Formats: sequence, structure tokens, C-alpha cells
Amino acid sequence: MPSRRDRANAIAGSLQTAFGLDTRITAAGLALLVGFIIFGGLTRIANFASAAVPFMAIAYIGVALFIILINIDRVPAMLWLILSSALGFDSAFGAILGLAIMWGVRRGVYSNEAGQGTAPHASSAASVSHPAKQGLVQAFSVYVDTLFICSATGFMLLILGLYNVEGPDGSALYTGVAGVGAGAGYVQQAMETLMPGFGNIFVALALFFFAFTTVLAYYYIAETNVSYINRYVARPWLSLLLKFAVIGAVVYGTLRTAELAWGLGDIGVGLMAWLNIAAILLLRKPAFACLADYEAQKALGVDPVFNPHALGIKDAEYWERRLEARESLE
Repeated sequence: MPSRRDRANAIAGSLQTAFGLDTRITAAGLALLVGFIIFGGLTRIANFASAAVPFMAIAYIGVALFIILINIDRVPAMLWLILSSALGFDSAFGAILGLAIMWGVRRGVYSNEAGQGTAPHASSAASVSHPAKQGLVQAFSVYVDTLFICSATGFMLLILGLYNVEGPDGSALYTGVAGVGAGAGYVQQAMETLMPGFGNIFVALALFFFAFTTVLAYYYIAETNVSYINRYVARPWLSLLLKFAVIGAVVYGTLRTAELAWGLGDIGVGLMAWLNIAAILLLRKPAFACLADYEAQKALGVDPVFNPHALGIKDAEYWERRLEARESLE
């Protein structure tokens, strides 16, 4: 699937390819749907999404693997293409090796939220006895997003040759999908080769579930930040302003070009990631202590329970209250 760029723009592109739907109609529909959810129906839709998204992810990976298997004879050539391009052996792509690495790093950070600072908002809502449990789940999500879904997409496109490569000057080095911009269009073309008449629709539906639920997740993250700001002084207008800002961003992202969406995303994620990396470095000591405590308790054959006092971790108010409640029940 496409990387984590502007989700509304990705939805609009896939729906336009699959159904010929005007982006203005998509923008209006997304605005209404997002508004309906964030103004009152989030729990109901979230429950539906929690069932639909895993199903779509499994189905997507399954279809991608099927395409790879039926073209298994092309796999060695695909692997050589990856190796030769990465090491600069291919004369056609050797000149853009530095550019390819730059784009790989820029797009790689979108494939999952590791290190960006957005995943903790959702993971912190999980009810676990030890924070390392949820930390390990979050670590595994990197494999699901990047290793499984993104790799399946890349292998599928490379095997079928459905991708385009441009040089630094914009000249075409390889054209496998004429007239299609980078993104969901490549995947839709690949799926269409296997499922004529349905491939475009399948990708559009899968992308809608993936991207739309991510938009909702981003709203949840922003709402959590607003709640933190309002923890001492009530400012209800901030939450209302956020809702309208999210709806406006969805409409704007839907109507703008993918290139602009990428540019805005690079700026936003870059600023957020650098700030979060600094926080990660500052928190490394308690994080490693937490992991060591979890592993030690697992080695003893017990269900790990987090005790911040025993580890010398201060200001863990939430875990202190949980520990007190647990001890009072015992």
C-alpha cells in the first residue's frame, strides 16, 4: 500500500482510478463522514474499523503473495534488480543511487510510526500490567507495516514491472505505467492484472479502510494532546477548533496534488520526529530498566507487573495508582 503520506489524497486518487469519482465529491463525502464520526460516532466506527482493517490487511497480503507465487519464475530477476540497484551495479540506475537512498529514507519513515512520537497516544490507552508488554506489541507492528505489507507491495510491483523511475532532471529512466503518478495507481494496475475489472476496486476499498481509519487515529492523537493542554484549565473551544481544523485538512488534502501532500508531510513528520528522538534519548534509561524488569519477571515464570518504585522510576503516577489499586485488592 502507499506510504503514510496524506491519507485523504491517497483515498481520492484510488477512488478516481477505480470509479472515476471526482475529487471534489470525494472531498465532500470525506468531510461529512469525518465530521459525523468526530462529532459523536467515533466509538461505533472504531469498533467496525478494528474488525475491518485486519481483514483487509490479511486479504491484501494474501492477494500480493498470490501474484508473487504465480510469477515465481520472475523472483530471481526481481531480487537481482533490488541488489544491483542498491549497490549501483545497474548502469541505468547507478546515477541516481544517492537520490534513491534519500527517497528511501524519506518514505521509509512513513511506513510505520516507530520513533515519530504518534504511536504512544494509542498504545498508552492499552490496559496491560507492564508497559513493556505494549512496547513489544508496538515493536511488532513495525514488521506488520513495513516487512509484510510494504514489502509485499514492492515485490508485487517489481515482479510485474509496474512502476516508473525518473532521473534527477525528471527524465524517464524506466516507464512501466505510463501516465500514472507514484502511489496507489501502481498497486491498482498490479491488482488489475490479476483481477480484471475488480483489482482497482479492491485496492480502493482496502486503501479507504487503511487510510480513513488512520485519519481518525490522527484526530484521536490530536484530541489527546488537547486534553493534556486542558488538564488544568478548561478550554472547550480548543476541541471544537480541532474538529473543524481536521475536517478542513481532510478537504484540503483531498483536493491538492500528491506532490504537495508529500511535501507537507515531509515537513510535519520531520519536525515531529526530531523532537521525539530527543525525548527518546532522554528516556532511554527508564525504558531499558523497564525492559530488563519485564524479562527478569518472565524468566521467573510470572506475569510481569510493573512497579516503578522498585526500579527507581519517578513521576509514573498512572502506574503508581495501578499498583496501589492492585495491592489493595490483594
